Amino acid sequence: MQPLTPALHFSPELLLQAQGIRVAFFDVDGVLTDGGLYFSESGEALKRFHTLDGQGLKLLQQAGITPVVISGRDSPALRTRLKALGINHMRLGTEDKRPAAEAFLQTLGLSWEQAAAMGDDWPDLPVMQRVAFACAPANGHAQAKAVAHHVTTERGGEGAARAFCDVLLVASGHYARLLNQLGQHAPTGPSA
Repeated sequence: MQPLTPALHFSPELLLQAQGIRVAFFDVDGVLTDGGLYFSESGEALKRFHTLDGQGLKLLQQAGITPVVISGRDSPALRTRLKALGINHMRLGTEDKRPAAEAFLQTLGLSWEQAAAMGDDWPDLPVMQRVAFACAPANGHAQAKAVAHHVTTERGGEGAARAFCDVLLVASGHYARLLNQLGQHAPTGPSA
C-alpha cells in the first residue's frame, strides 16, 4: 500500500506556535457543539456532536496530547459522548475555567507553555489568554477570535475542533504517522 500524503498545509509560523503542546483544553457549547441548546419535553438537554471532532479528539490521545473538557454546562448527553471518546479529564458545570485548567495542569505535571485551548466566548478567554496556542471556531464571538492565534474556517460543532486537533497533530509531527497507520490496522471499537 502506497503511503498517504498529508493534504493539510499550515504556515510555518502557525506550526511553530503550536509546537510542544501536551494538553488541549476544549469548551463544549459552540466548540464541540453548534452552540444551540435543545431540550426534550422532559427538560433534558440534548446536544449534537460531529464525528469529525470526535475522531480528532481520539487522534490527539494517540499522539500523546491529553484532551481536557472544561464546560459551563453539564448534561447526561455530554457525559455519554465524552465517555464514548475515552476522555477522562473533564470539569463540567463551571464558568470559572482558568482555575480548573490550572488544576489539570498541576495534576498532569504540565505548564501553560505546553497547553492549547479552543473556546468561542467570554468564559473561555482567561484560559485562551494564558495558553501557548489558542484557537476559536469561525462562528465564535469576536473577542474570542481576537484572542486566538488561529481561527478555523469550520464552525463550532461542524468540524472546528477537528481542525484545531489537525493543527496540533501536524505541529507535533504525528499527523503523517497516524494517517498512514490507518491502512495498517483494522479499526477497533466504535467510530468517532
